[in-house]
Amino acid sequence: MKKILIAVFACLFLCGGSAMAQKSPKFGHINSNDLMQIMPGRDSAQTVLQAEVQELETTLKSMQGEMEKRYNDYMENQSGWTELIRNTKQREIQDMGARIQEFQENAQKQLQQRESELLKPIIDRAKKAIEDVAREGGYTYILDSGTAAILYSQDSDDIMPLVKKKLGLK
Repeated sequence: MKKILIAVFACLFLCGGSAMAQKSPKFGHINSNDLMQIMPGRDSAQTVLQAEVQELETTLKSMQGEMEKRYNDYMENQSGWTELIRNTKQREIQDMGARIQEFQENAQKQLQQRESELLKPIIDRAKKAIEDVAREGGYTYILDSGTAAILYSQDSDDIMPLVKKKLGLK
């Protein structure tokens, strides 16, 4: 009986000792929004995107101007037109409105796709730097404080300076 108790205590001691020897998780945080603001290449990507926005806006304004011109022409002359001409002009204006709406939707999709395309290499570089810093620093978790996903945080290291250093930024 005494040998069984000694064996149980020894087992508990060894199991407890190995549990105590396990590394406790290490948490860090970074504000990804702040990091993206200082990433190299971000400004040039924004410039390219803004130029594309301007081009699409110019086209849209031209289309809207043409539709407004046709609508004003319709309002001024509808009383002198036959019903067939009035109906044709109404359909033209409605079709133009539908084309404008379709253009706006397609432009929005194109801009979102282009933004993703331009920012992907920048985001990938930032992500790699964060992962490298996490591995080198022995972090178990890195939380993003820029997305407001953290409701409570205690004893967390801000790794922004380490990521900046990794990327060669000041």
